Amino acid sequence: MLEMKNFRENPEEILEDLQRRKLSDKLVKNVIKKDNQWRELIEEGNQIRAKRNSISKEIGELKKNGKDISKLLSEMAGVKDKINENEELTKNTLIERDSYRMIVPNILEKNVPVGNDEQDNKEITVHGPKINTTQVKSHQKIIENIGGADLKRAAKIAGRRFYFLTGDLARLEMALVNYAIDILYQKGYSLTIPPFFMNREAYEGVVDLNDFEEVMYKVEEQDFYLIATSEHPLTARFKDEILELKKEPLRFAGFSTNFRKEVGAHGLSDRGIWRVHQFAKVEQVIICKPEESEKLHKEILDNAIEIFEGLEIPFRVVDICTGDIGTVAARKYDLETWMPAAQQWKEIVSASNCKSYQSVRLNMRYRTSEGTNFPHTLNSTAIATTRALASIVENNQREDGSVVIPKVLRKWMANQEVIESK
Repeated sequence: MLEMKNFRENPEEILEDLQRRKLSDKLVKNVIKKDNQWRELIEEGNQIRAKRNSISKEIGELKKNGKDISKLLSEMAGVKDKINENEELTKNTLIERDSYRMIVPNILEKNVPVGNDEQDNKEITVHGPKINTTQVKSHQKIIENIGGADLKRAAKIAGRRFYFLTGDLARLEMALVNYAIDILYQKGYSLTIPPFFMNREAYEGVVDLNDFEEVMYKVEEQDFYLIATSEHPLTARFKDEILELKKEPLRFAGFSTNFRKEVGAHGLSDRGIWRVHQFAKVEQVIICKPEESEKLHKEILDNAIEIFEGLEIPFRVVDICTGDIGTVAARKYDLETWMPAAQQWKEIVSASNCKSYQSVRLNMRYRTSEGTNFPHTLNSTAIATTRALASIVENNQREDGSVVIPKVLRKWMANQEVIESK
């Protein structure tokens, strides 16, 4: 969420940002209104406590001189009641103020393209030639041909959008994971496997649950959610801590199994293993000083580009517009791979600079020469395995139904070059 000083010192910037997003200014006005009420209640409480101290002093003087204090004791009881009422109202007003504040989205960078939805995202670069003929099989058909996944039996025991990954396709997934981790490790990212559960308080530190909760799995009758990406626990890990960021930012390569409901209707190209409830992912997470985040946003984007260029599958980089960017990010780029069967670009990577939005929510700070400050947090997909697999099999299919394995992955597959059709 935004720091309170943003609302007090420069509310115009927030209101202007909401106009760019085509959102109502009601929430911001509620934050400011409740903040004013809260500060008035603080002052009122100070005045009441000052009166209590004055009465207490007066009672002491009267007792010392043997005089009647019953009237003052009655007045003191009334003052104590007012203090209790003030403290309760002050606490509730602060809770209400911050509940509004939690929903106000991040302030976007000035050069985020203006648009209504994903159709208005701006294409920046295109990498690799794309297959333009529709005379290709979908990844669902190819996976069936190579015996790479068992969707029917997974549905029998777990439901739709689950899968058994089998044989060479399972080996290819492990190769993808090793490939991405190897690249990030050489760049100084620390491999971290997080818990796959998070409690609600921690989750509210990294996402707007009003916006995100519908895609998450909650453990019934317990305060736990299954994680949707390792970005969430890797960032929430430092909740309520003061970090040391003197020499280098904190760089993590997170590896986890992730769980998402993926609600709603989806097209033909989302079937198979493209849009599933459970998938493995290698994620990039950085925590840094504010002046470093723009440069590091480019770094995590470049890392993702390097990974997918190495796979030699066609993709493009897009700049996400105001209507598609969501609550938490101040700037976001996506990589979209070309899926020839559907003749569509489809998202495989999201790279976000969240500025201090998450660290404020988490009360995570770093030490400076003047005291402490809120760090910036960044995250990007390195590899989401099922989507990468779907793209590889569609773009590397051969007429006989086999699939060519990308050269960079072969060393993790005993130098195997092709997955043969069954």
